[in-house]
Amino acid sequence: MTEIRPILWENGSLKLLDQTQLPKSETVIEVTGYHGAISAIRDMQVRGAPAIGITAAYGVAMAARDIRVDSRADFMTQLRGVAAEIESARPTAVNLQWAVRRMLAVAEAEPDPTRLPQALLAEASRIQEEDETVNRRMGNAGQGLIPEGGSVLTHCNAGALATAAYGTAVGVIRAAWESGKRFDVFNTETRPFLQGARLTAWEFHRLGIPSQLIVDSAAGMLMQQGRIGCVITGADRIAANGDTANKIGTYSLAVLARENGIPFYIAAPVSTIDLSLPDGAGIEIEQRSPDEVTHFQGEPTAPDGVEALNPAFDVTPHRYIEAVVTENGVCRPPYLESLKLAAG
Repeated sequence: MTEIRPILWENGSLKLLDQTQLPKSETVIEVTGYHGAISAIRDMQVRGAPAIGITAAYGVAMAARDIRVDSRADFMTQLRGVAAEIESARPTAVNLQWAVRRMLAVAEAEPDPTRLPQALLAEASRIQEEDETVNRRMGNAGQGLIPEGGSVLTHCNAGALATAAYGTAVGVIRAAWESGKRFDVFNTETRPFLQGARLTAWEFHRLGIPSQLIVDSAAGMLMQQGRIGCVITGADRIAANGDTANKIGTYSLAVLARENGIPFYIAAPVSTIDLSLPDGAGIEIEQRSPDEVTHFQGEPTAPDGVEALNPAFDVTPHRYIEAVVTENGVCRPPYLESLKLAAG
């Protein structure tokens, strides 16, 4: 299968596959400074919790390269300010904060200020490399959950485009397919940004995995008809008790799955687990522009003046989640114990 790698560091700059242009064109944008990294994250040219974290890490590295001060203390003051800016780019995905704070920890531990830029670039590269390894381990850990001869539904995009490569929830599906299993694959369009239609369907097509695209509101009917064997999605933040924030509409799918006796799974790296939050009530939900609901690619889809609400995520209570797949194995309730063990 052709590997999809949406993030590349090359010749001193960050190359990102612009996900706002897919599937019409495979356009690569070049980011040369941390302001560009922030813009790419906010504008969803790069998206998906792990990919956001990787981009943020390179943003810190680029900032370190460009800081011009005489003392280490002044350097760290400026770097911490940059880190705070990058962390604020999108509030829900904990991987962004995790990656930025990991970068700051490297900076704090390096006594020689002349070595800091190179040390931080090396750490960003390490975060990117580790992510692909983690995703492949996650796929192997979770592929047994996908039923031979059955069917699976996924939501939004939790594939290679959301990561360094391979993907989380889509990675689990891919691993099951590569193991020789054959099953039906469904993916939602995922309003309003159509990550499922534009990105996940594109990935399945590139990977040679047959899939069927459905409108978000068709999921319940297919479940009722017995055509969905399981549901698996990614995650942007998982609280200590297993409550999970993911793309808006995930909660609805989890409730529908429970009503129809269908297992609902989450696949995410341990960097997405936030043990500092006891439950999902503390997860900040990003509110995006109403224009994403009333317009699509600049064209109006609603009358002028219509008000719209556009929460980017919702929180699925842990009671609806049958298992959480991580690179360290499959976690099951009680999540207060299993997630803590997985996170190490």
